[in-house]
Amino acid sequence: MNAESDKTSPGESPTPDRLLHAGSEGDYTAEDLVLASGRDVNPKNLAWAERRMAEKGRASLDELLP
Repeated sequence: MNAESDKTSPGESPTPDRLLHAGSEGDYTAEDLVLASGRDVNPKNLAWAERRMAEKGRASLDELLP
């Protein structure tokens, strides 16, 4: 094994904190909510997400994300 393999190459640095986010700081869609819940994107789950978004607003996504 090469000792160089343990070093990060110039193009592979950690993502800066300013680019990382969790929760619903920005806009999100019903599809985002379905994916965050771990469900498949299909009409039934999209309808569930739309109902949840209407009921809980931004909290609907915050509750699902770590």
